[in-house]
Amino acid sequence: MTFLHPILFWALPLIFLPIIIHFLNRLRHRPQPWAAMRFLISATRNSASHTRLRQFLILFFRVICVLMLIAFMARPLAGGWLGWALSPAPDAILILLDRSASMEMQSGGITRREQAIKLLTEAASQFEQSSHLVLIDSATRQPQDLAHSADLARLSVTQPTDTTADIPAMLHTAFNWLIENRAGAAEIWIASDSQRSNWLPEDPRWKNLVAQLTSLTQRVRVRYLALSLEPEANGSVALKELIRRQGAGKSELQFLLDIQRNRNSAAPIPIAMNLDGTKSQMEAATEGQSLRWRQRADLGTHPAGGWGAFQLPADSNLRDNTAYFVYGPDIPMRAASVCADPESARCLQFACSDRSAHPAEAVPAAEFASAKLDDLSLIVWQEALPTGPGAERLRTFAEEGGVIVFFPPAHLDAQRFNAVSWGELQDAEADKAFRILRWDEDQGPLARSDERFSLPLSQVTFVRRQQITGPKTVLAAFEDGSAFLARQIVGRGEIYFCASLPNGDWSTLSDGTVLVPMMQRSLQTGARRLQQVTIADCGELSAADRTRQWESVDAPGKDIRFQAGVYRSGERFMAVNRPAAEDEPETLEMSDTQKLFGSLPFQPFQERAAAGPLQGEVWRMFLFAMLLFLIGEGILILPSRKPPTPIGGRTAS
Repeated sequence: MTFLHPILFWALPLIFLPIIIHFLNRLRHRPQPWAAMRFLISATRNSASHTRLRQFLILFFRVICVLMLIAFMARPLAGGWLGWALSPAPDAILILLDRSASMEMQSGGITRREQAIKLLTEAASQFEQSSHLVLIDSATRQPQDLAHSADLARLSVTQPTDTTADIPAMLHTAFNWLIENRAGAAEIWIASDSQRSNWLPEDPRWKNLVAQLTSLTQRVRVRYLALSLEPEANGSVALKELIRRQGAGKSELQFLLDIQRNRNSAAPIPIAMNLDGTKSQMEAATEGQSLRWRQRADLGTHPAGGWGAFQLPADSNLRDNTAYFVYGPDIPMRAASVCADPESARCLQFACSDRSAHPAEAVPAAEFASAKLDDLSLIVWQEALPTGPGAERLRTFAEEGGVIVFFPPAHLDAQRFNAVSWGELQDAEADKAFRILRWDEDQGPLARSDERFSLPLSQVTFVRRQQITGPKTVLAAFEDGSAFLARQIVGRGEIYFCASLPNGDWSTLSDGTVLVPMMQRSLQTGARRLQQVTIADCGELSAADRTRQWESVDAPGKDIRFQAGVYRSGERFMAVNRPAAEDEPETLEMSDTQKLFGSLPFQPFQERAAAGPLQGEVWRMFLFAMLLFLIGEGILILPSRKPPTPIGGRTAS
């Protein structure tokens, strides 16, 4: 048995209060010797033991009543049938089941999802005759009525998926159901593995959700089953970047993989690669728990596209062992530049040259709204931030998979693009240039070369820069923390903001040792816009993709909505992987989870063992026990109705 408010047991010394009062009460009457009393004492000596027993029981009942009161206020929880049977039956029970990929982690030979279904089935069986059972799963978020609790294990909407979970969205669905069905007293049961990326504690929706649930006329209580048993040894692999490159008449694929495991080990990690049906085996050496691993695959003169996968050996979670990919045919890549500064325009156009060394096409800002963008993979913008139709075209370009790189307009600009704007212009002090000390060398335009050489970004001097303000991910920063290169992910594409210009009055970027690799990588990344291939997260398909008919390529019978794999629709291929958030190991503490629900009644069910029962509140048992002991104490203190025993067998006259 556990307690919601164990701090109240600091009041346990209060159980001595009736004992203290009893002894103080006895000290209040001091005996006075009186000769005639010896006859009465002799007469009552036979009943002294009975009187002491009665006084002891009265004192015992009073002590137990105080103990029951303290236990009642501490909100006791009991497991199994006792805990649930003594809790009141609500009119409706909404079961929120997390079906995300991380719920397939095994402990003791059973996955967290299976354990949740087992415990919820046992608990709901006590209420299926008196409460309306409703299931809301994390993948579909569609309420489904349950006739019997045993249906939980048989329904397709409780089976494993490669999706992520959005707990606030599930709670919003539960709130809507309560409103639409005008349910009475209700309980919301949540079963999850406490993964922070699923609970999103910083999400502003929590405040509104709690306010909405609290404002309901009916009573709503939340019960949370946290599946937090220690997982078995596990490894995961995720694809972070895929680029097809052409050189010397041959093509190759360049991969960037994230490999993680939950145990420290110096043993190499075996990885199997499947490329268009051809399998190969390799190893990744790591001494810690995580590794960012680069790998190349030679395509030879193969001009067409294809698909493949990286796979780890079977472990405690099979859902995170595979990363799928698709690649398109070799196609030419082109860029366009919209620049106001002539010197910067020349540098940027040549830095974005295609394989035949043709510079990027120059497009005047006034003509951009009508310019042809069909065959472009990169747009460089060095003008005031666009508005109106021009801004919409750029945003659509990025959502389709293209890359946009914004450079400073060299003047104050009040406009915003995707909530980002240009701030003040800053000039370095005399004989003291701005320097860059840190940047992301594992991914993005400033990553290391194929030979693992770093770009000489620290050797570039900057004498002028323009602040980047707004929501962004900083990939490179000056030594004072100000951003040099920032990124936003928009749809399938990327938007970058660079704080300086390749102009002699601004920096030495025009030397090309940093600018050329940076722009060429952006050009290649944006080529996915021109491909009939897509890499997407499971459960996050666009509205257009959801309406298409998809056929599984890597294995028959898969559902693109819930399962990772490679799919085909006509001439279009799509690789679907579990969302990156499912690989994040950080979990939410129970105390932090309880804070999310504010004033809503919240009861945790902490899983203790593979077959351990859920816990329910049993405070009513302690309340009833206290009342029974009070009644018993009241009966014992009633005066006796038996007439006094005559002295010497006769009534005294």
